[in-house]
Amino acid sequence: MALRIVDGCVNCTACEEVCPNQAIVPGMPHYWIDPGRCTECVGDFDEPQCATICPVEGAIVDELGNALNPPGSLTGILPERAIR
Repeated sequence: MALRIVDGCVNCTACEEVCPNQAIVPGMPHYWIDPGRCTECVGDFDEPQCATICPVEGAIVDELGNALNPPGSLTGILPERAIR
């Protein structure tokens, strides 16, 4: 049970500051989540705090690879309606 930060991460540091378990650490090319420390905030918060603060859609995924902030979730614009 651990989340993962993918290549979309822009190293903004927001997630590191809100993690109650200090599971998020700087790395190259982007931050990463220590699976031994990540509890997905269970017992501390209703939602993973890294995902609630992350400004990048799709940068944090669950163990199945599903984005916690999928495309359109932060802007309110559905991907199929976005101008490309």
